Amino acid sequence: MLGFDFRVARITWTVFLVALLLYITYTVSSTLLVLVFAVFFSYLVYPLVELLERFRPRRVPRTVSIAVVFVLVIALVATVVAVFGARIQEEALHLSEQLPALLRSNDVVGRIPLPGFAEPLRARILGFVRDQLANGTDQAMPLAKQFGVSVMHAASNLIYLVLVPVISFLLIKEAPAMRDEMLSWMSRANRRLWDNIIKDLDVLLSRYVRALLFLSIATLVAYSIAFSLMGVPYAMLLAGLAAVLEFIPFAGPLAASAAALVVAGFSGFDHLLWLVGFIIAYRVFQDYVLNPYLMSEGVEVSPLMVILGLLAGDQLGGVAGIFLSVPVMAALKIIFTRASAAQKARREIEARAALVEAEALERQNAPPLQQTVVQVNIEKK
Repeated sequence: MLGFDFRVARITWTVFLVALLLYITYTVSSTLLVLVFAVFFSYLVYPLVELLERFRPRRVPRTVSIAVVFVLVIALVATVVAVFGARIQEEALHLSEQLPALLRSNDVVGRIPLPGFAEPLRARILGFVRDQLANGTDQAMPLAKQFGVSVMHAASNLIYLVLVPVISFLLIKEAPAMRDEMLSWMSRANRRLWDNIIKDLDVLLSRYVRALLFLSIATLVAYSIAFSLMGVPYAMLLAGLAAVLEFIPFAGPLAASAAALVVAGFSGFDHLLWLVGFIIAYRVFQDYVLNPYLMSEGVEVSPLMVILGLLAGDQLGGVAGIFLSVPVMAALKIIFTRASAAQKARREIEARAALVEAEALERQNAPPLQQTVVQVNIEKK
């Protein structure tokens, strides 16, 4: 006999909505990425907004405080770019001019320093490196051309650099009202659950974004000073590259270290082992001292899940997917933990209510003296 199953209908409707949401997310991924960067930028400047709010007169609107903070931050960023950008650009242009000659030079592998114990094997090592360079030189120019096309494509989307601060300004201005409006749509139990989730996500993102900023600044300062003192070629360029790649978990610092060693080795730097020692020492300090201190709460994801998340993020969204993998996994962990705790608390309340109801029913069917004993037990509970 044919019939309509409401349970199956609800499951089908839920699956359809999830699939539709995933499709829409994939379709407007570029717009969502701009929104994500705007959210991250909001968390960077919001502490300054809170600080200024303490001294704001009541007659002055909150919008004025937000606008003042954004003007100061944008001016600071422009000043930093003006001071360090010219040198980084000069070193980048010089390296791009010298790189083809270095790759085609027959003496490039001979300038790579080796430790003393590896000198007897220099001929074999340099022969292997020479063969690899011979195979890689033919691919270097197409790769450089592809990189140039990517740079031009990014330059054509510079409007996003304007949209991110604008969206961040609106988010900080309207976020409290949006949060209250969203919670007002929910029932009392769901409102309490999602209020806790939003608070946890707020702590997560604030800790994560500010930690990335401080780690990037620390890397820029440490690498630029150390590379300059050691006489590493293109010191400011390599330090700036390492600071930018610090925003990409795990893969970014590894790529920055490899780039520094390759550029220094091909440029004839004589103290490559000292450079390796400094990079290892700095990574140990940052990964085991500075990073845990800055992310002491909010971001708690096991290393295994981080590696799996990085691989999945690379497959799904490339560099942007790698960048977002850690906060997304931490956010999913928060939602799952809060939902599980709420479900457990709901089951405990239902079990306690069922127990009280059963004892009340037992009291009704018991003799008068036993009813008194059961009533006392219920009151104690």
